[in-house]
Amino acid sequence: MAEIASYDDAVAWLDDHIGAGVKPGLERITGLLELLARPDESYPIVHVAGTNGKTSTARMTAGLIGAHGLATGLFTSPHLQAVEERYEHGMRPMSREAFAVAVAELAPVVDLWSESSGDRITYFEITAALAFAWFAEKAVDAAVIEVGLGGRWDATNAATSEVAVVTSIGLEHTAYLGDTEALIAAEKAAILDRDAVLVTGELSDEALAVIRARAEEQGALWHRFGPDFGPDDARPAVGGWLFDVEGIHARYTGIDLRLHGAHQVHNFTVGVAATEALFGRALDLGAVREAAARAAAPGRMEIVRRDPLVMLDGAHNPPGMAALAEALGQEFTTSRWALVFGVMRDKDAASMLSHLDGLVTTAHVARAAGSDRALPAGEAAALVHGALDVETVEHPSVADAVAAAISSGDPVLVTGSLYVVGEARTALGV
Repeated sequence: MAEIASYDDAVAWLDDHIGAGVKPGLERITGLLELLARPDESYPIVHVAGTNGKTSTARMTAGLIGAHGLATGLFTSPHLQAVEERYEHGMRPMSREAFAVAVAELAPVVDLWSESSGDRITYFEITAALAFAWFAEKAVDAAVIEVGLGGRWDATNAATSEVAVVTSIGLEHTAYLGDTEALIAAEKAAILDRDAVLVTGELSDEALAVIRARAEEQGALWHRFGPDFGPDDARPAVGGWLFDVEGIHARYTGIDLRLHGAHQVHNFTVGVAATEALFGRALDLGAVREAAARAAAPGRMEIVRRDPLVMLDGAHNPPGMAALAEALGQEFTTSRWALVFGVMRDKDAASMLSHLDGLVTTAHVARAAGSDRALPAGEAAALVHGALDVETVEHPSVADAVAAAISSGDPVLVTGSLYVVGEARTALGV
């Protein structure tokens, strides 16, 4: 049995499970939750899936629930800099001390299940089980749980949710989820439980057809972005967007969202609908405005320095990069950027980079040290130079790439991977 006496012990024990890889199936997480006496059944759950926007939507939904005076748990992934970032209670991240205690309590149960079953529980399954257990211990009134990968076989799907959210559908993780929007939609829509409420963001007709069938099969009440709810009169403002929301149950006016990117207006609106679905009623206008004013999206068009301007964005697939490029064109029309770029091996980097054509002055490329999936800097640099035809420099670390980009004096854009963004945040002291 593991002996965990410190934060470092807890991280080391958890990291030791990275080698278990990604395994389909819910038998491990379900068995573990049964040993823990099903902590996930202690509170209602809003379950959030999607190709892009799910972390921001999950954060906004938790903020909206909390603004109504309820104690709310939030589980997101992956983390940017430290694993305890995945867990929030009352919109406050879990402390290192609390993480160490939670892992010390969970580890013997994990070891017991693994020894009795002969099967090893994966890293993500443990992080999900820890979330369910910690939220039960904190006696939350509700929890917002973000899917890790896909939906059907994701560890978070071992729990039953009152509200299921699908923010978007795009071609990503095709080796696991399928190579068409219809197949991917089916995997993500599988989080919808019997008689739950479904909320969906802006989706293609192909995805909507699949999700409609799932909603009918599960007897779900379905609220769609566009026909049932959506933003109105959205316009750029200083540091973000001003807009109204036509919700499921009411209209919410004068929303001041201090986040960059029109896609965040979409995400906030989906969060409003998800919260209405959970409550089954209209929301308090003051609470909606408060949640918008306090909304944060670390690593998503996040400005961390002004002289020169340094922006971090974790766009890591073609749809995400397209949204970033569109937002830059809307809100930073005169800027061209010194690019800091790194990417994972399994991403369509060429398609991602095509959206940045004409926006980049120079490129600084590095391999993220935090992932074995990261593409070597040399290969990434060749892709960048071929796609953007700008001066491209390979660096030994993300920190070195960021320093070189800043020294150019141009605005700096760090993107391509959440791992790269996390390492940039650390290098910049964020």
